[in-house]
Amino acid sequence: MEPLNPEDPVGIGPFRLLGRLGVGGMGRVFLARSAGGRTVAVKVVHAELAAQEEFRRRFAREVAALERVGGTGTTPVLGSDTAAEPPWVAVGYVPGPSLREVVGEEPGPLPAASVRALAAGLARALTHVHAAGLVHRDLKPSNVLLTVDGPQIIDFGIARAVDTVTDGGLTSTGAVVGSPGFMSPEQVRGEKLTPASDIFSLGSVLAYAATGRSPFGTADSGVHATMFRIAHDEPDLTGLPPELAGLVRACLDKDPSGRPEASELAGTITVADPWLPADLLARLGRHAARLLEAETAAETTAGARTDGAPVPGGALTRGGPTRHVPSGRGSGDEPTPLPAPGPPRRRGRAMVAAATALAAVAAAAGLAYVFRPDPSTGSEEQKNRARGETGSVAARPAGIVPAAFLGAWEGVMRGSADHPRETARIEITQGAAGAKSVVYVQVTDERLCMGRSRLVSADEDKVVLGESDVTTSVPAQRCAAAAHQTLSLRSPEVLEWTSGTARATFRKARTGTDIVPARFVGAWKTEPDPLVFGPDADRYSDELTITQGPVGAPLFRFQRGFPRLDDEGDPTPDSVDCSSTALLAGAGTPLIMGPHTSDPDSSDRDCEHDGTAGYVAMDRFKGRDRLLVYPMLDGEPNEYYRR
Repeated sequence: MEPLNPEDPVGIGPFRLLGRLGVGGMGRVFLARSAGGRTVAVKVVHAELAAQEEFRRRFAREVAALERVGGTGTTPVLGSDTAAEPPWVAVGYVPGPSLREVVGEEPGPLPAASVRALAAGLARALTHVHAAGLVHRDLKPSNVLLTVDGPQIIDFGIARAVDTVTDGGLTSTGAVVGSPGFMSPEQVRGEKLTPASDIFSLGSVLAYAATGRSPFGTADSGVHATMFRIAHDEPDLTGLPPELAGLVRACLDKDPSGRPEASELAGTITVADPWLPADLLARLGRHAARLLEAETAAETTAGARTDGAPVPGGALTRGGPTRHVPSGRGSGDEPTPLPAPGPPRRRGRAMVAAATALAAVAAAAGLAYVFRPDPSTGSEEQKNRARGETGSVAARPAGIVPAAFLGAWEGVMRGSADHPRETARIEITQGAAGAKSVVYVQVTDERLCMGRSRLVSADEDKVVLGESDVTTSVPAQRCAAAAHQTLSLRSPEVLEWTSGTARATFRKARTGTDIVPARFVGAWKTEPDPLVFGPDADRYSDELTITQGPVGAPLFRFQRGFPRLDDEGDPTPDSVDCSSTALLAGAGTPLIMGPHTSDPDSSDRDCEHDGTAGYVAMDRFKGRDRLLVYPMLDGEPNEYYRR
């Protein structure tokens, strides 16, 4: 869990926020507490999805259905407001690690007896989900949480609302809804899904739990290759204990009618007690204790928030005077006034500082150049004057920044160098004390922030920056000004960035007006697979053109085309064409790309307005250059080949 950012609300409906749990394809997830003391997870929908009327309708239907789900193994809906700006839903919080975390790290795959108990627990949960008329659609290891009392399924049913057009596994643009390694054959083919689809996914999850591998491989060999194996190949069950083979193979039957029902599995599988090994149960206990400590600390911090004002509509509440917050539907708690805020929170908090201190870069929106003060005059007003001629403008020092600091630096704030989740770029040019000659770009999955920071002081070891101005925000009005920060040189190629107690490592990066590596420049396109897109595969197109230029310029242009679908989800003769651009935000490996911005002529209601930032890598696949465009969150890449 991470502390709340300054721009986060302090309350949503009747729930008081304690911290951030993460960000997903649907929205942000917060840890919160009800007036009655219950801990909940509140999911707030991304503004880009909330702007789509079809998504809102589906989201409201799915939440209504989820409220009917009961029984063990599922997280109950404790409140919602699907008409709010933005919509939100609160579910019970499960203080346990995911199956992916447990199997992918220590202690690794589960013993056979525990996998059978896992199967029984998940089958019981799916029985309740299916009885409510829902199909989970995205059952995978990261959506299964482990507790002392048994497994819990999260995110059931919500995935359906994200698919805003069809009843199958593809969106209107052909994007996959679900995680390719754990999809069913019918989901791969974009067919209408039934509860049997979840049973196939259950078989893949059980195989993963027992072996540590997906039975159909990973996306490393290509998303379409993985989906082809799911639809046509037998599963790879190497290493699966023999006593589990019958159960797993029954679930992985290619024919939906040949798979057992969830209620059948729940009623026939015998369960060991305890259901997990003693060392893993002890780990779960320690995990829950740490979360309780984190909640206590977060509650103390959350009570001191004072920034901002209420968001219009009343669904989200920011710090300020005591006020009543309208309750959500089915919350189980009476609406209650939020407590009055305590003393102002220190900006030195680690993650708060990290979220705010990097919210800037240098270039006004739409500009493709970076202004550098003239080293002989030190100010914008003097840059066109002859040397030694100042007129009425007072001459200033040439600059205070040591040469070793000059240039561009890039770093990863969250994630890894290969798979970043938040990045920052800083470009330092010469300037006098007080000059705003430092440029920033910060990118998270949902925003790009650009601006300038003021030089406070500099010596051979460090540069200190003061207040900043935000010049560009994508989406608009989503960025906060950067806080004070310090840059310390560790070597000619490495510097350390700090703000309060937050810190990160930056490395030397390319700079200039043409910094995109030549191998990325050019026109690229996807190659729709008829096995995935069906007989209309040739009507789906997805092209990406990458041009040369500087950081801050719109160098990525996407053009997508697909058939318009009727109310039944079938293709019509009409076609939809959508286009969007994204700014270059980092020129390392991989390239960093800001959120997409739809072109003015892409106003068609069926054009998806994807506001997610991403990163671009390249490899060789079957003797060809392959461009991989990843979202800056957990997800599979889109694959492009040279046009």
